[in-house]
Amino acid sequence: MVFQLTQKLVFPDPHYGEPDGLLAVGGDLSVDRLLLAYSNGIFPWYAFREKQIQWWCPLKRFVIFPNEIHISHSMRTFMNKEQYGVSFNQAFHEVIQTCGNLRMEETGAWLGKDIMKAYIRLHEQGFATSVEVWEESCLVGGLYGVTLGKCFFGESMFSLVPNASKLALIYLALIYLAQTFQKLGGTLIDCQFETPHLKSMGGRYIDYEEYMRYVQEPLESL
Repeated sequence: MVFQLTQKLVFPDPHYGEPDGLLAVGGDLSVDRLLLAYSNGIFPWYAFREKQIQWWCPLKRFVIFPNEIHISHSMRTFMNKEQYGVSFNQAFHEVIQTCGNLRMEETGAWLGKDIMKAYIRLHEQGFATSVEVWEESCLVGGLYGVTLGKCFFGESMFSLVPNASKLALIYLALIYLAQTFQKLGGTLIDCQFETPHLKSMGGRYIDYEEYMRYVQEPLESL
């Protein structure tokens, strides 16, 4: 069943959604609604050409645990060359804009101006993070997502050169989450959907109940 949301700040039980994970349409992209959504394992997909906000919550969640991330031999060799630099939260606007521009002509493109503005507001309030990959001063890859509780909810990534998005994900797991986020007990990267790229790096499915135990766990004190 697909529910119609109103301006009331509430979501239906995800167990009553469609088998593919579509739960509801409508509502808005306010910071409060987005935080409520992510805290329940729900994420938006804004079909901006149809002016429709969709809310998804698959009951099988494809995730990466940072301590399980797989780095292939060829990727380790690539990293050892130190050809690219990596930063965190230095170019959030550019990362989300590039993710949107590269997919603008795709069927089902969802990163329109309204949802970009919504994630920028989350970033400004400390709830969204970007990873940037640089070739000298040129942005050649990156990713962004929402940070809430112990979890990082991945939203989109891009590569303008081979392996750039893989490098961003590795640095997210091994540097940002391990050294910064894991101080608070951060343990999980939500990938939303399975892709061969993410599966090759250690992604696997867990059920919604196990997933929500991670999402709802209180942060450990520093």
